[in-house]
Amino acid sequence: MSFSNPVLRDDIFLREDERKASEQRMTIGGTVNKTLLLLVLLIVSGSITWYMTYQGTVEVLSLLTAGALGMVGVALAISFFPKTAPLLSPVYAILSGFALGGISAFMEYEYPGIVANAILLTVGILFLMLFMYTQRIIKVTRGFISFVVLCTLAIALVTLVDFILNFFGMNVPYIHESGWLGIGISLFIVIIAALNLLVDFNFIEEQADQGAPKYMEWYGAFGLLVTLVWLYVRILDLLAKFSKRD
Repeated sequence: MSFSNPVLRDDIFLREDERKASEQRMTIGGTVNKTLLLLVLLIVSGSITWYMTYQGTVEVLSLLTAGALGMVGVALAISFFPKTAPLLSPVYAILSGFALGGISAFMEYEYPGIVANAILLTVGILFLMLFMYTQRIIKVTRGFISFVVLCTLAIALVTLVDFILNFFGMNVPYIHESGWLGIGISLFIVIIAALNLLVDFNFIEEQADQGAPKYMEWYGAFGLLVTLVWLYVRILDLLAKFSKRD
């Protein structure tokens, strides 16, 4: 319950034997650089499925599906085996790009202009949260973290239930609707995703100060990318609901 992003866990960062054995330490600057590299990989791979979609290439659905399933598998692998982060984090970024590129292209075809707005909002929220964190406008206390954790877990549980219900031709009421209640639910999820960024920043800063192993820069970058991908997808969903009302 100490951190909202499930891929970043206290026990992974707090292994004293690893810290003593490591000559190099995790730094915030190193984590930022690796996050930027992962984002570049995501954008490049995303451009591939985006282009394939608009060219009408039939293989795009297979690549999109492989990317979506692969990113989940790789994320689980990194979460359970953090030392694989330097190797698997770029793989996760590439697979995420394949999935997001195809999804974004389909959404853009359905709602022209939605992708540019989603990207701008995601980047804007990222920098807004970073500003609020560095200026301590919002203090990331233990109570704040617990709140974000509970909300994130609740959202994950509802999403899982909805995924299972889809196999039986059903879904959780309201969450897919474009009425004001459905929009309100999507807006709440976007807010929680944004708050996860604050907790991510706090956790990485604390662990860097405590001297976590150098390879954990990749792990921290991976955790931030997971949150950003989630935030972007939820913003797409929110904007799509607004578009349906027009």
